[in-house]
Amino acid sequence: MNRLRTISTRRLIAVVAGLVVLVAGVGVAQAALDGDDRVPPRIGLAPAVHDALNSPQVEGLSARIEFTNRLIPSGAMPSGAATPLLSGASGRLWWSDGRFRLELQSQGGDAQVTSDGETLTIFDARTDTAYRIALPHDPSAEQRSDRERPAGPPSLDEVRRGLARIAEAWSVAGPEPVNVAGRPSYSVRIAPKDDGGLLGAATLAWDAANGVPLRAAVYAEGQADPVLELRATDVSFGKIAAADLQADPPSDARIVDLTPRVATLPGDPGAAPRPIRGVRAVQAQLPFRLAAPDTLAGLPRRDVWLAHGGSRDSAAAVVTYGEGLGGIAVVQTEASEQALGDLGGGAGDHALRLPRVNIDGATGSELATALGTLLTFEQDGVNHVVIGSIPPQAAETAARELR
Repeated sequence: MNRLRTISTRRLIAVVAGLVVLVAGVGVAQAALDGDDRVPPRIGLAPAVHDALNSPQVEGLSARIEFTNRLIPSGAMPSGAATPLLSGASGRLWWSDGRFRLELQSQGGDAQVTSDGETLTIFDARTDTAYRIALPHDPSAEQRSDRERPAGPPSLDEVRRGLARIAEAWSVAGPEPVNVAGRPSYSVRIAPKDDGGLLGAATLAWDAANGVPLRAAVYAEGQADPVLELRATDVSFGKIAAADLQADPPSDARIVDLTPRVATLPGDPGAAPRPIRGVRAVQAQLPFRLAAPDTLAGLPRRDVWLAHGGSRDSAAAVVTYGEGLGGIAVVQTEASEQALGDLGGGAGDHALRLPRVNIDGATGSELATALGTLLTFEQDGVNHVVIGSIPPQAAETAARELR
């Protein structure tokens, strides 16, 4: 244990929560097949997808679920009860018209993951911290005329063309007729063809009668069992009350907003605010020197933007390298700030125990999981967070190249 130290888990919540949303956004994991075990007829992928897209619209769904997280190594888990986003928990899911709320309860406290279709919010009750980020949207879609917009669900030929484009980067297997939560369903497995980082595959199943996603799981490379899973013990369809879809954090909760900051360009006060992007523009907003080399661990720099830090008045720089799942993200804040939680460390029964690493004389901590690595260290008055679906050696190489 001489290489281990205890640190607060708050800085890890945003990372794991991004993976939780990946699973929750596509549905609920496979339920025990204790009840109606009927399966639908075997058909091709394109017809199955086409039928799902043309199925009757569902007003909403609610489900009792169990979330399992096998990402955190057993040696790093706290001696006390961990937050449900890290250890797994049971709870409820509500969804309607692009909005959802996922509620988890465990001995380590409660957690909420909510979205109104525009913003994603993850609230951890034990640390009284909420993480927010605006969801991406297609600006060009707003500028299309009514004549350019799709008149309805895609045709079977359009589905086939879409699947062909997906198949350029992903291997797609299925659909397999299955039963999920007592509902006849179709299941598809996808796996990256090229650099998928440490991601091995993902599975998705949807209700054969109404096209609603009901099962999802994420697999690490080379592993047969999923590392993230949501399990429904009961699913029902129908109208969902607005109150069931909303769960605002307490007024005194600490808010960490990772949405890119926006500003009006100088000399054009009438223009719409734009995100602050680019090395020079971001550096002008920071009280510290930004480290954003042209390449990092052999990957070219892709983007730089300014986000909110640990408070609404603080700033965090986000720099990304590479493309796709094998990319790397670097978050930098002033050492006195807390970009992704308590970067200064911590202790106690609820703290993770992580190995220490040396980054050119600076002591950092490292969380290596089956899907990726999170490394944090402080150097020259700046907190650095390096994260990616990469092995620990690659994360350490990237950290040492930050200049």
